[in-house]
Amino acid sequence: MFWVTFQLNGLHQGGYRGEYQVSAFTGSARDTASVPGEGGDLLAALLDGMDAALCALDAGGTVTHWNREAERILGWPAAEAVGRRGFDGWAARSADAEETLARVMGAMRTPGRQVHELALLRKDGGRVLVRSQSAGVRGADGRPAGVYCAFSEVHVQIDLERSIALSEALFDDAPWGVVLIDADLRPAVVNAYAARVIGTGRTTLLGRPLGEVLAGGVEELEGALQHVLAEGAPPAPADLWVTPVPAPGAGERRRCWRSGFVRLTSPMTEEPVPLGVAWLFQDVTAERLAAREADRTRFRWSQLHRAGVAAAEYTDPAEAVAVLLDFALAGFADHGLVDRVAGARRLTRAVASPAGAPEAGGLGGGFPQRYGAEHPALQAWDRAGSVRLSAGRDAEEWAAARRWPADTAHALCTALRSRGRTVGVLTFLRTAARGGFDRQDALYAETVAARVAAALELPPLG
Repeated sequence: MFWVTFQLNGLHQGGYRGEYQVSAFTGSARDTASVPGEGGDLLAALLDGMDAALCALDAGGTVTHWNREAERILGWPAAEAVGRRGFDGWAARSADAEETLARVMGAMRTPGRQVHELALLRKDGGRVLVRSQSAGVRGADGRPAGVYCAFSEVHVQIDLERSIALSEALFDDAPWGVVLIDADLRPAVVNAYAARVIGTGRTTLLGRPLGEVLAGGVEELEGALQHVLAEGAPPAPADLWVTPVPAPGAGERRRCWRSGFVRLTSPMTEEPVPLGVAWLFQDVTAERLAAREADRTRFRWSQLHRAGVAAAEYTDPAEAVAVLLDFALAGFADHGLVDRVAGARRLTRAVASPAGAPEAGGLGGGFPQRYGAEHPALQAWDRAGSVRLSAGRDAEEWAAARRWPADTAHALCTALRSRGRTVGVLTFLRTAARGGFDRQDALYAETVAARVAAALELPPLG
């Protein structure tokens, strides 16, 4: 009698990789039913419950154990398999039987496990190629006492190895981010790309709430993950705009991640049990910003073209300027002001758009505007260029001090130049619902200003 210990790695179905260890007290039994006592019952139950096909042979090559998975693959029940010597005449062709048995039994006198590919026969006569792992068993006296052999169909094993290889490649060399999120919406595995894009270490992310690593966009991401866990993956990837928590001393950086999701469920249960979500993404910020800028540029130049065509139909320069300003505001700003030069450092209001908007202290009717010496409009006049600025915390007080509408948060003033001189100042104003003006906005405003200045300088007809 002897103790049997055997370990299997990866030789089973379902894509699950793990280990089995079987220990039982047994003797020279011819079938599992003859194993004495509770140890034999336990061994039989363990063998039959395994996902891998497994058989055992004694030192003489006689089959002593044959589990249900072996029966499923080859069709031979344990009652017909146990007690046979070798595989000749049933599980292997006669021409292959001796070689097959020799390869399996070779593990009895060789340390470690031996891996072979064997051509076996099904009970219905069909052939099947299996990959086997064989390990020797020693008796209480230390002598070789037999062999345990685990096997699975080669295509199943290849599928498993391919899945494992894919997983390892995704987490090592993939040119996109891969994050496994558990059912509690916390990262469980993070690959190198994802850690680099998020701006943290791979192990730093593990088990942390997403709100600790994302300063913006976390609700949208968590909503997507919750949907996947409840309903399954969406039909197509989606763009998620997020803001990773910046490193100390660094500014915030809003990013666009093209994201796809796959719900993970356990293959080991009768009912699907969610294990989490595989989140795959790429940083496409540069591409999305370039596309957005191209769309914005096309729209703005289309507006300028329409504005020029419409303004050409007016005989009054002030009405032509108002039309130009109305078209320019679309998708660009909330208020537009045109002030004309009326003497030394004096500006008078010529046009305000949209018509009827609150002026917050601005004067019409040709009266000089009550601008302070450091007013941005006067700075733009002095520079013969553009001035950009944004409000601080008290936006309403900031706007009132500059004679702008109370909801103003951002301003862009640019000089109106015609025939080598400044003839006025064009001001665009945005509320807090929009972002501040950037350099591209200033270029657009200067283009509008050139057309407004040309229209202002035209004398009225008639």
